[in-house]
Amino acid sequence: MEVLIEDGEFDAVLDLTTTELADELLGGTASAGDRRLTAAGLMGIPQLIAPGAVDMVNFGVPTSVPERYAHRSFYSHTPYTTLMRTTPEETREIGRRTGLKLRSASGPVCVMWPEKGVSDYDRENGVFHDPAANEAWLSGVEDTLPETAKCIKIPFHINDPEFADAAVAWILEKIKSEVVADENV
Repeated sequence: MEVLIEDGEFDAVLDLTTTELADELLGGTASAGDRRLTAAGLMGIPQLIAPGAVDMVNFGVPTSVPERYAHRSFYSHTPYTTLMRTTPEETREIGRRTGLKLRSASGPVCVMWPEKGVSDYDRENGVFHDPAANEAWLSGVEDTLPETAKCIKIPFHINDPEFADAAVAWILEKIKSEVVADENV
């Protein structure tokens, strides 16, 4: 995605799943590399970021999980995908890295925070439900997010239609503003 953004294929980025950052930090199988979350900022296009699935790290079959994580909380998503819950410290670091990556953005930036959970497994009574770990992500982002970026807290779960509606409304408003600005040039 970062390459396509740099190639000018995107007018805006609505990025609701940033789980690759957890995999990058902890050695999971779904890392997108250290350039993740950088291209939209460099291109100056509007971007909305949400912490979708930052509560988990992706591994393959259970035997593929590194021994150092043996004591952790896991969930078998499929027979070939084992998910590991991130700790509050790890989640805070993921949030911190998110904010740092967004510091170089030259276009509009919004971080949208889903107050009721960041993944399907992070619901009340869910296997990865850990509000303290989630709040650690928010704290890490808020500590590093540039002053020019917005952080909007939404009282819904990331998978709720109301969350999606709010995210789409923000990005459409920014796209419309960009179009109007271009017409006035």
